Amino acid sequence: MTVLDWLLDSDPALRWQVLRDLSDAPSEVVAAERARVATEGWGARLLALRDDDGQWAGGACFPADFRGDFSQGQPWTSTLPTLTLLRDFGIDPNAETVALVRDNSRWEHAGQPFFAGEVEPCINGRTVWVGAYFGADVDSIVTRLLGEQLADGGWNCEAENGSVRSSFATTICVLEGLLEHERAAGGSARALAARRRGEEYLLERGLFRRLSTGEVADPAWLEFSFPSWWHYDVLRALDYFRAGGDPPDPRLAEAITVLRSKQQPDGTWLLENTHPGAMHFPMEDGDGHPSRWNTLRALRVLDWHDGTIR
Repeated sequence: MTVLDWLLDSDPALRWQVLRDLSDAPSEVVAAERARVATEGWGARLLALRDDDGQWAGGACFPADFRGDFSQGQPWTSTLPTLTLLRDFGIDPNAETVALVRDNSRWEHAGQPFFAGEVEPCINGRTVWVGAYFGADVDSIVTRLLGEQLADGGWNCEAENGSVRSSFATTICVLEGLLEHERAAGGSARALAARRRGEEYLLERGLFRRLSTGEVADPAWLEFSFPSWWHYDVLRALDYFRAGGDPPDPRLAEAITVLRSKQQPDGTWLLENTHPGAMHFPMEDGDGHPSRWNTLRALRVLDWHDGTIR
């Protein structure tokens, strides 16, 4: 079995992206496969777990019964992480889902409406990412994020506590959100300029090094995860730059070398760093095993970087 065959032997949520990004499948075949995400497999399972009020697990960022115990990791079953998964799956946007979340979900921080965002830019970036994709009005969050960009070009959830240095994790969350909003709503010159400055923050650091010393900022960023949730790693960053559609920047070269080094003899990439916390259901066989999600993303990044035409 080839790697492509192995990838296609999977859930519709992944299979339609393999058809779109790694094969010569006609657009109508891709669209038909994508339509199955809402009615079969993982996408259908997530939709079936939705509460009557449109939320998941009764909460926005955390389940309603969560009591702040992070000893087993952050739970990933509430509304924001579930919408993030549905966006990762590429499910067709559903107006009912957006309306229910808009009307009923409130942030744990201070009861703000879901699509108005809260105070942490990492949360707000992901909210823009899913909100823009599903057709919600998230313009007010974008305006807030543009006003919170730090002098070095990125963002940090600790800025409200006095931090003046950006965070890789917060910055990638905001960049993904701004790119999605740009595609959905056309963006603005100010937002585009902010996104470019945020990209420069990552590129100046080769996606994983400290600007001051050149040292690897966090070894965990060289281990690939799926889902990423709010966490940062090199594959997530590379897939963001691929999604942006610009020609590869030469400063991505070292990160691309890291990516190539992770390919296994059978052509796959492993799941390496699953972030702890309750999930709705597993989608992979666990760390140390071949990962269809990481393999899909790695191959499409390399196709973009190497100029492969499919």
